[in-house]
Amino acid sequence: MAAVLQAIGRKSLSVLQRLGRASVFLLHVVRGLPIVLLRPKLLIDALYSVGVLSLLIIIFSALFVGMVISLLGYVTLVDFGAEQTLGVLVALSILRELAPVLTALLYSGRAGSALTAEIGLMKATEQLASIEMMAIDPIRRVIAPRFAAGVLAVPLLTLMFMVVGIYSGYVIGHAWLGVDDGSFWSQMQTKVQWEHDVLNGLLKGFVFGIAVNWVALFEGYDAVPTSEGVARATTRSVVYSALLVLALDFILTSLMFVEV
Repeated sequence: MAAVLQAIGRKSLSVLQRLGRASVFLLHVVRGLPIVLLRPKLLIDALYSVGVLSLLIIIFSALFVGMVISLLGYVTLVDFGAEQTLGVLVALSILRELAPVLTALLYSGRAGSALTAEIGLMKATEQLASIEMMAIDPIRRVIAPRFAAGVLAVPLLTLMFMVVGIYSGYVIGHAWLGVDDGSFWSQMQTKVQWEHDVLNGLLKGFVFGIAVNWVALFEGYDAVPTSEGVARATTRSVVYSALLVLALDFILTSLMFVEV
């Protein structure tokens, strides 16, 4: 029994130590963000890497998600004679929930894992140490631009997911299922609120962007400088990012959309 308690205590202390290091790391990154204004090329290069190269997977995912939501929504609504409100169901599902959450999860799998592997490899090959030996702060020069780019990219990718997902849902609803296009758009415009639905969805994307990039960059920076250590850090990055996104989604949804 004592051995079990000791193991739990050691594990708890280890988790708290990592949380402390991650918090200090985030503070250092935030302090280094002004370099983005002084060296905008660093931001542009990072934004291309994490944002533009993620566009294709976001567009295709949104395309199929919108189709599936339209099909399933129609099957449910037609039983109640409310198939003309399909636009409302598709729009609210995508704007409030699916676009920010799926974008963050897809981003963590593609760009987040790449960031972790890149930073971990730079640490393993002592590139970060070399930068530090030249009296250059590696967090300001390497980490901060990537963090800023990622935080900007996720809301923009979320917006792209919203547009493509809703339009693909409309195409399936109108062209395949026969829903009147006027009813689809008019019902959606009546029920969807810009501040309550669209902006809150983008705010979710912004918060998820902070969380996912924080985890990805910290795991790379804190990785054991070996090939095995970088591989494990990359795996942890994707898993922890997904769990954090889902936990934050519950909290944000309860604050934004649930009135008790």
